[in-house]
This record gives sequence, C-alpha cells and structure tokens, in this order.
Amino acid sequence: MENVRIIEVKQSIFADNNARANELRQELKQNKIFLLNLMSSPGAGKTTTLCQVIRILKDKLNIGVMEADIDSDVDAKKIAECGVKSIQLHTGGMCHLDADMTRQGLENLIDGNIDLAILENVGNLVCPAEFDTGAVKNVMILSVPEGDDKPLKYPLIFQVCDALIINKIDVLPYFDFDMEKVVENAHMRNPKLEIFPICAKTGEGIEDFCAWLSKQVEDWKKD
Repeated sequence: MENVRIIEVKQSIFADNNARANELRQELKQNKIFLLNLMSSPGAGKTTTLCQVIRILKDKLNIGVMEADIDSDVDAKKIAECGVKSIQLHTGGMCHLDADMTRQGLENLIDGNIDLAILENVGNLVCPAEFDTGAVKNVMILSVPEGDDKPLKYPLIFQVCDALIINKIDVLPYFDFDMEKVVENAHMRNPKLEIFPICAKTGEGIEDFCAWLSKQVEDWKKD
C-alpha cells in the first residue's frame, strides 16, 4: 500500500478552471462586458425572471443571453421573443458549465456591442456552484415552493452568490415558507448576500433587482 500514488484529480480540475475563469474575467473587463451567471434548481423561474429583467433593461443596456440545458432550445426561443440575442448551449449531459464552455458561448454571442451577457446555467443547486464560469457576479433564484431550508442543505451556492432572488412570493400563503428564516439562514452562509423577493409572473419586485444589476454593470465598466 505504501507504493500507491494518490492523485487529487478533483482539486486539479478546479484549480485549472479557476485560472481560466480569472483570465476570462480580465478579458471581459478590458472589453467592458459584464457577465452574469444565473443559477437555480429546475422550475424556480430563471427564464421567466430573465424575461422581466430584459423588459426593464433592454432599452438601457445591450443584452445577450446564453441558455444552458442538457437538451432542447425551448428557453432560448422564449428569450429571443423578448427582443434580445439568445443562443442555446447544450452541455452533452453535464449538469454545469465551466469557464471554457462559457467562453465558447460568449464567442458565439458577442458579435456586436454587448453590455450585459447573461448565462442561464443548468438547473441544479450543486454542480453549477462548484465551477467558476468567469462571471462578474453570481445570482441564484430560490422559489417559495422549494422551501426555506435550502440555505442549510445547499450551502455552497449561497456562499458563492452575490445576490439571492426569492421568487413566487405570490404563493407564500399556500406554502410553509418562513421568509425571515430563509433570509437569516442565507445571511448565515453569506452575510454580504443581497436579497430580492419577487414574483416573476407579475413583475413584483423586479425593479429593485434591476436597479442593483444596473449599478453592478455601471461599476464594472468604469476604469
């Protein structure tokens, strides 16, 4: 057993990806392009939320969206109908995107003057949080029907995100969801986390998130 060599493959993969992600961020900074990585579990409302964000910001910012899914182009078509450029990224069965995959998407997305590039990551609370995509900011969506215990069960995604959107607040009366508890537990994982309760269906609360996002883009483009 003394002759057995142990190779930390997982650590090596993450280290290499982190280096590539930092390189991508530097290039985005030079080109004054803001990349937002949006994560959530399936069905939390990523695409519907994006449609509302696009509605509010598309006259202020040039927006492009990358839709990542294992298969189909349903979401990419829905985003394109909102009046912005949209491309579909198929992950070939992988449950996340890494920095190189994001770069490939950006090369196909950015053929003009894009201020804000948005990556709608694969629906998953685990894998996407582990891989740095090169995004400037990470945002996650937690929907009310998922429950208020997710910061306790999936700590990493709350730790790596800069903002938390709590979606589907219109159904709060019908679910055992404690808003104060989820906010407390989310801040336990990440004290700096910005939190925005919204209803993507009606647009309630979207303006506050868009104001925060606009400020992040503005600050990023400053020298």
